Amino acid sequence: MVFLNLKGVFHFDSFNWVLLWVSSFRESKSDDRRFYIFTATKTLHLRTESKKDRVIWIQALASSRSLFPLRILNDNLPFVPNDLSVSAQKLEKRLLEEGISDAVVKDCEQIILSEFSEMQGQLKVLLEQRSCLIDTLREFEAANIELEANGIHNGEYQLMKHDFSTECSGKYSECATTESSDDVEKQDLDDGSDVDESFFYDTNESFTEVTLGCGSVKGASDSSDTLKVRDSRQDNAEKMHDEQIENFVHSNVQRRKKLPDPVEKEKRVSLWSMIKDNVGKDLARVCLPVYFNEPISSLQKCCEDMEYSHLLDQAYEHGIQGNNLLRVLKVAAFAVSGYASSEGRHCKPFNPLLGETYEADFPEKGIRFFSEKVSHHPTVIACHCVGRGWKFWGESNLRSKFWGRSIQLDPVGVLNLEFDDGERFQWSKVTTNIYNLILGKVYCDHHGTMHIRGNREYSCTLKFKEPSILDRNPHQVHGFVEDGNGRKVATLFGKWDEGMYYVKGESNGNPNRSSSSDGSMLWKSEKPPPNLTRYNLTSFAITLNELTADLKERLPPTDSRLRPDQRHLENGEYEKANAEKQRLERRQRISRKLQDNGWKPRWFHREGEDADEPYKYMGGYWEARKERKWDGCLDVFGELNENLVDESGS
Repeated sequence: MVFLNLKGVFHFDSFNWVLLWVSSFRESKSDDRRFYIFTATKTLHLRTESKKDRVIWIQALASSRSLFPLRILNDNLPFVPNDLSVSAQKLEKRLLEEGISDAVVKDCEQIILSEFSEMQGQLKVLLEQRSCLIDTLREFEAANIELEANGIHNGEYQLMKHDFSTECSGKYSECATTESSDDVEKQDLDDGSDVDESFFYDTNESFTEVTLGCGSVKGASDSSDTLKVRDSRQDNAEKMHDEQIENFVHSNVQRRKKLPDPVEKEKRVSLWSMIKDNVGKDLARVCLPVYFNEPISSLQKCCEDMEYSHLLDQAYEHGIQGNNLLRVLKVAAFAVSGYASSEGRHCKPFNPLLGETYEADFPEKGIRFFSEKVSHHPTVIACHCVGRGWKFWGESNLRSKFWGRSIQLDPVGVLNLEFDDGERFQWSKVTTNIYNLILGKVYCDHHGTMHIRGNREYSCTLKFKEPSILDRNPHQVHGFVEDGNGRKVATLFGKWDEGMYYVKGESNGNPNRSSSSDGSMLWKSEKPPPNLTRYNLTSFAITLNELTADLKERLPPTDSRLRPDQRHLENGEYEKANAEKQRLERRQRISRKLQDNGWKPRWFHREGEDADEPYKYMGGYWEARKERKWDGCLDVFGELNENLVDESGS
C-alpha cells in the first residue's frame, strides 16, 4: 500500500498486508471519506481525498476480492467412505444373485478393495496437506499480529484489532459492502481516540451510495431482477456481518476500573456545623457543599438498577422455553438486586436540572438505557431501557420525611417490565430510611412490601424486613410466588445486599432462618471493587460517569456526564465543584419558571391529560444520536438569562 505522509513524501514500504479474500468493507457514517477494511484479526482505518475516490476504492477492492471466492472449510471429507467392506459386501451379494461363482466374486472384491483403498489413501494425504496449509496460514496470521503488537509500524498509522476466533472468519468475510454502524465505529475509535487524524491511511472512508455484492463490480449495471436477488443475499450477509461485529467487537469493550485520582485534598465538612451556621436562613437558598454528594446524578442512579440486567435476559429465555415459574423468580431477583448498590453509600447523588438527561449504551450487556428529568416540582425522573428480549420503563418520585436523626424516603411511581412474548410485570419500590444524619455512622436500610404483579400465570410478593436494634441478621428479604388460583408455588429468601434463593412449594420453616444451602440460587451480588473510595461505588457505578473523547462528541448538551460540578467532583477539584454547584443551583431557581410557563420534556410525555398519568418514552433519542441532531435540547448547564425565560413562556 502506497500513501503520502504529512511531509509530502511517498512511502512504498509494506506497512501491513491483509488477505482480501477474508476481508469485508464498511463505511464511516461520521466522515464521508473514511472507510474500514475488516479482517478476522484487525481493522484498517482508511481515508481518501473525496467521497468519489472512496467509491472507486471500494469497487476496486470488491472486484479484487471477487477473484477469490470463498468455500466452506470442513475438516472432514464427507464423500470418503469410512468402511469399504460394506460396499464390497453389497457387491458380493448382488453378484451371487446373478449366479456368478464364488471364486470370481472373491477376485472382484479384491480388485475393488485394492482400488478403493488406494484412492482413500490419496484423499487422506490431500486432507492432511490441506490441514497443514490451514495451520500454516493461521501461524502466518498469528505472527503478523505479534509483529504489530511489537510496534513494527513505527507509529505511522493505527490499527484497531479485535480478537475474533479463526473459525468465524469465513462467515465474517463473506459479507459485502454494508451500511455503517455507529456502534461499531464508536468501539473502533474508542480504542484509538488518542491517535491524531493524520495517522489514518490516506484513502477513502464512507460508502453510503455504493452497494456491492460479493461478486464482480460490474454487477452494478445488472438488470433490476438480478439486483433484487443480489440485494436479498446481501441483506442476509449484512445481518450476519453485523451480528459478528456485535458479538466480537463489543465483547472487548474496556470500561474504567476506578475513579480518577483527586487533584486536591478534600476538606471534611460537618453537617451539624452547616445546620448551626444557617439557622434563620432560607434553606431553599442554602447550597450544600459537594462534600455531601457522590460523583453521579440521580439519573445515573436509576441506571444502577440495570447492573444485573442479565437476570432479565435469563428470565426471557426461561419463558421462551416454557418455564414461566423460573421467569417470575428471575424477575423478583432483579427487583431486589437494584438495592445491592446502596450498601455503604453515604453520599447523595446530584439532583438533576430540569431537562437533564443520561444515556447508557452497554452493548456487552445488550442494553440501552435512557433517562430524563421531566419535572422539577415535584421532582420526577423517567427512564426507558431496552434489552435482549425485553424492555423496562418507569418513573421515580421520592416523598421525604425528616425525623430529626433520620430521613424516610417513600418512592412514588410504577416500574414496568415487558417481554417480547407479551408477558408484563409491574411493581413499586419499598421505603428507604437513612439513619444517623447528625451523629454516628450514616447507613441506610429498606423495608416494606413489594408486590410484583404479572398479567399471566404468576405474581410475586416480597417482604423487606424492617431493621431493629437487636437484629443480628439484617437486610433480610423473603416472599413467595402465587399462581392464578392463589396457591403458593415457590418461596424466596435472601438478603438485598447479598443474594436471593428459592425453593419450590411453600416453605415449612421460618423464612427468616433459611440459609443458602436450603435453596437454589437466583442471584448473587458482585464483590466490591478494590481500592474503595469514600463513595463506595460499585464496579458498575464507576463506569456510569466515564467520558471518552469520542463519546463526548455524540452526547447531547443535556447529558449528566457534561455537568461541570459533577465532573469537577469526580476529578477531585473541590473548589471548582462548589463554585459550579452554586452557579447551577442559581440557574435552577431561574429555570423553574420554564415549567410554570408550560415547559415540556424533550423525550417523554404523559399518556393522558391527567397529572397522575405516567410518563412514557416517545422514541427518537437514539435516532437523533445517530445523526447527531439535538434540535430542541436546551443548554441546561450554561448561563440562563431570566428575561429569556420570561419571554419563552409569554
